[in-house]
Amino acid sequence: MIDKFVADPAAAVADVHDGATVLVGGFGGAGMPTELLHALIEQGARDLTVVSNNAGNHETGLAALIKAGRVRKVICSFPKASHSWVFDELYRQQRIELECVPQGTIAERLRAAGAGLGGFYTPTGAGTDLARGKETRVIDGREYVFEHALPGDFALVKADQADRWGNLTYRMSARNFGPVMCMAARTAIVQVREQVELGALSPEAIVTPGIFVQRVARVEHAGFSS
Repeated sequence: MIDKFVADPAAAVADVHDGATVLVGGFGGAGMPTELLHALIEQGARDLTVVSNNAGNHETGLAALIKAGRVRKVICSFPKASHSWVFDELYRQQRIELECVPQGTIAERLRAAGAGLGGFYTPTGAGTDLARGKETRVIDGREYVFEHALPGDFALVKADQADRWGNLTYRMSARNFGPVMCMAARTAIVQVREQVELGALSPEAIVTPGIFVQRVARVEHAGFSS
């Protein structure tokens, strides 16, 4: 019998290894898998490369992981915000690396990884510092930059409901990068508010099919505040 649920967030992240590339869902606080991230801090993996929309908020979730000194590099679209002081301080001290990627490009790089593609050409970033060192090509008179796919060893994602096969639904904007990150990771780890019986989810409501999910932990008290 297929049952992808594990006992708790600690069991879900137990095999995340040093040096892993970890895709972390969330748009600010919306959809941030906070409990999985805190479990990862307790687990102890370090030297991580984290791919996320931004570089953490306040001192919880991703920001807490960064503050704990577990992250070597952040790949994100929005590293600077009024509530990202943890990353900002470490970056100013040259204690953490940054690769800044436009938001649409980071989403497409993740999607390309999930689709088995090596990369794609985009006009975004052409002629700027973001294109430095990258292959460029003129197509129909317009310059394009080649962007490589962005796979992860693990994805940490927050969803709303899941059945034991790992089929997922999301709540409103908390969905954000979750679906493409589940596709792009070798091991997708998901925390959910509710476990439902197999067959309870309408096929029309399932956003991420269980084929893209390897592990699920129920976090009953998980909220959805931004």
